[in-house]
Amino acid sequence: MGHDVTCLARGMTGEPPQGSTWARADRSAGADAYSGLAGDWDAVIEVAREPEPARDALAFLAGRAGHWTFVSSCSAYADHSVPGAAEDAALLPALPPGTPSTAENYGESKVAIEDATLDATNGKAHLCRAGLISGPGDPTDRYGYWPSRYARNSTPVLVPDIAHHPTQVIDVRDVAAWILLAAEQGITGALNACGNPVRFADLINACQEASASNSATVTAAEEWLVEQGATYWSGPDSLPLWLPPGHDGFMARSNRAARAAGMLLRPWQETLVDTLRDERIRGLERARKAGLSPATERRLVDMLPSRGGD
Repeated sequence: MGHDVTCLARGMTGEPPQGSTWARADRSAGADAYSGLAGDWDAVIEVAREPEPARDALAFLAGRAGHWTFVSSCSAYADHSVPGAAEDAALLPALPPGTPSTAENYGESKVAIEDATLDATNGKAHLCRAGLISGPGDPTDRYGYWPSRYARNSTPVLVPDIAHHPTQVIDVRDVAAWILLAAEQGITGALNACGNPVRFADLINACQEASASNSATVTAAEEWLVEQGATYWSGPDSLPLWLPPGHDGFMARSNRAARAAGMLLRPWQETLVDTLRDERIRGLERARKAGLSPATERRLVDMLPSRGGD
């Protein structure tokens, strides 16, 4: 779009996109990481999950940036039980300074960075509270599990009995476009970057249709799945997008404010089809970070009471 882009990164897991300027630096070095950066910036986009590097960046760059975006998370909210909750919902307490960031305090870490960002920018920042981000190239293997599972073979597909539960993902391309638009237009404030809720049953039906699958869908009660050791949400032998009790609003947050400010969302079916295309390229039989392994799924399907098991 004609923007000059500088990417500050270590380059440990890959290189920045072609056409960008790579300011190679390790942010764990503190002030030294920014010593080679000269000039001012129309916009800075911060994606940190650890407060200390984020505070360092704010100290050295906030005064030289025309606009600041922090990509936060809806995990920053304290309560995930209320569907339709908006940006005024209560947040978790900020992670105290000096406390190591872990997977368990991810939300608290994001709140600490939000606080530091608002303080350094006098409240003039875009806090992009992203929901579950998906689409082609998703490294978490969560959303892509379902379309790829139906496409993989014709054996029965085990799903949790959550037909009416909402799923809510936002396409990574829509998040990127929204962040850029907000920077160009100087949009500030906390805004939920979430997709529109989609019923789990509608998602599953669309996965079957997109993959032209003739696999039978076998449903299992949530309590039974827990008893058998299936896990929620993500990770090995999980059923992705399935949430534990008390999370009725986790995938049903309001995105009205961001849409009113200009955030555009492509049809969720387009994200699904493009995700399946990407899954085929990466390999339907590959080892996954999320989802049931074929062996676990076969074992659970054979154990289902309705199929003559225990």
